[in-house]
Amino acid sequence: MNATIIFALLVALMLTGMPVSIALGLTVLTFLFAFSDVPIQAVALKLFTGIEKFEIMAIPFFILAGNFLTHGGVARRMILFATSMIGHWPGGLALAGVMACALFAAVSGSSPATVVAIGSILIPAMVKAGFPPRFGAGAITSSGALGILIPPSIVMVMYAVSTNSSIGALFMAGVVPGLILAAMLGATTWWRAWRGRYPRQPRASWAARGRALRESVWGLLLIVIVLGGIYTGLFTPTEAAAMSAVYAFIIAVFVYKDLKLSDVPRVLLASANMSAMLLYIITNAVLFSFLMTSEQVPQGIAQWLLDAGLGPVVFLLLVNLLLLVAGNVMEPSSIVLILAPILFPVAVHLGIDPIHFGIIMVVNMEIGMLTPPVGLNLYVASGIAKMGITELTLAVWPWLLTMLVFLGLVTYIPAISLVFPRWLGMVP
Repeated sequence: MNATIIFALLVALMLTGMPVSIALGLTVLTFLFAFSDVPIQAVALKLFTGIEKFEIMAIPFFILAGNFLTHGGVARRMILFATSMIGHWPGGLALAGVMACALFAAVSGSSPATVVAIGSILIPAMVKAGFPPRFGAGAITSSGALGILIPPSIVMVMYAVSTNSSIGALFMAGVVPGLILAAMLGATTWWRAWRGRYPRQPRASWAARGRALRESVWGLLLIVIVLGGIYTGLFTPTEAAAMSAVYAFIIAVFVYKDLKLSDVPRVLLASANMSAMLLYIITNAVLFSFLMTSEQVPQGIAQWLLDAGLGPVVFLLLVNLLLLVAGNVMEPSSIVLILAPILFPVAVHLGIDPIHFGIIMVVNMEIGMLTPPVGLNLYVASGIAKMGITELTLAVWPWLLTMLVFLGLVTYIPAISLVFPRWLGMVP
C-alpha cells in the first residue's frame, strides 16, 4: 500500500512538468508528513550524510576533464588519427567517427559531450564529402552513446554511489562491452556504407599515420592514466578523476594550446553548473532511496517476484523493458538514481552479480539517449546536423537496432561484463 502511494505521488508530480529532482524531494516530504511516523529530523540528517561520500567527488572532476577536452582540440586530433587508420574503408569518415567516439568516450565520461566534440567536426565534413545527411548524423549520434559505457563514465559513478558498488570494478567491467559495442556499431556503419557505395578516403601512408598518432598521443595517454592508475592501485577512481581534470587542463592549455587561459573561467563555470545540477538530483535521489528502504519497498518487490515464481531470466527481461520505457521520458542520471536503489536489492536477492547488473543498466541508458522525447543525444545532434528530432530518430534506427541486439547479449551473457574484472580479481 505504501509503495503505491509513493509511486502515485511521484508520477503525479512529474506529470505536472516539475523537474524530476524536485518531484523526488517533494514526494519524500509529502509522504513523511502525511503517511509516516519517521521523524522529519531524519530527512535533514540524510540530506547532509547522503552526499558526503568521497566517490561523489569523481563526478565534478570527470565533468571538468570532459569540458577541457571538448574545448581543447583533443577530439579533432583523435578524428585525424582514426581517419588515417581506417578512412580508406567503405564509409571511411563515418567509420573514423565511430572509432573517434570510442576513443573520446574513454576520456570524457559523457555521451552528449562525445556527440558535440566529434559530431561538430565530422557531421558537416561527411555532408561535404557526399554522404547522405541522415547517414552521418545517425552514425555519430549513435556512437556518441559509447560515452557512458566505455570508462570513465559519470553514469557508472552514479550507479556505484546509489548501490554502494565498486566504481573501479564497474569501470573495468565496461571495457569489454564497450569495445564489443563499438565493433558492432562499426560493422553496421561499414555494411550500410558498402551497400550504399558511400565515399572513402585515400589510404594514408604509414608516415601520415605516425604523425597523426604523435599528435593525438597526449589525449590517448589520459586513457592509460585513468584505467592504468585504477588497475595498478596507484589511485582510487575519485583520485583518477582529479588527475584527469588536471591533465586535461595541462594538455588543452599548455600542450595543444587550443584553449586560452582567458577561456578557462568559462569552462570552470560551465562545469560547475552541470555538477551542481547533478549533485542536486543526487541529493533528492538519496532521500528517495532512504524512503524506499525505510518502507521496505525493494524487499516487498523481491518477495512478490519470488512468490510469483519469476527467476532471474524473467526479472532481467522486465528490468530491460522498464528501463527502455523510462529512457523515453527521463534522462539517464535520474533513472539510475531513482530505479537503482529499488531494483538493485531485488537483483542481488535473485543472485545477479551487482557489477553485471550495473552494466545492464548503463546499456539501457545508452539506448535511452537515442529515443525521443527525452533522448539527450538526439537534441545535441539536432543542433549540429540541422535536423528535426523526428528525422534524426529515423536516422539512428539501424544503429539503435544493433544496440538492442547487444543489450540482449550483455543481459544474458554475464561473462561479457565480468571477464575483465574477474581476470583482475575485482569480482569473484
